[in-house]
Amino acid sequence: MLPISKRIAFSDITAKREQLRQNNQALVFTNGCFDLLHIGHVYALVKAKEEGDILWVGVNSDVSVRALKGSTRPIYPQEARLYLLNALQCIDGLILFDGTDCARELALIQPDVYVKSGHYSLETLNPNERRMLEKCNARIRFIPPLPNWSTTKTLARIRELFEKEP
Repeated sequence: MLPISKRIAFSDITAKREQLRQNNQALVFTNGCFDLLHIGHVYALVKAKEEGDILWVGVNSDVSVRALKGSTRPIYPQEARLYLLNALQCIDGLILFDGTDCARELALIQPDVYVKSGHYSLETLNPNERRMLEKCNARIRFIPPLPNWSTTKTLARIRELFEKEP
């Protein structure tokens, strides 16, 4: 098993969150599959960290990614994705979750700021997550994506390259 020092167990979320409150540290939370980590992900994570003092990242489990993206995903298993994210300096905590949304986790985390990147808006945000964020008075921020960087586009480019090979 790979060492993942920033992983936060579900059972530890409440105590760790309370400690951040006592230290007057603003908690930023974001989440995603991070199926094939690329510059667009890293850019968004660095920008998310700028929104507060501490950045926790929710990572969809393999079961969750399959439910959201289909049977051919994830590309990398959850432990590999967690390990890659664990290496990023901007991330302070990682939370693995099984659902297709993270409303249950948000209820415990109660972030000060919630960040989504890509082409999300208040209207396209998961309604369960949005309700929970409004309930805990989190500030919701959207980071515009880096043009031409997405896992879907990266996979399409890889397929294109392999189709051209003799």
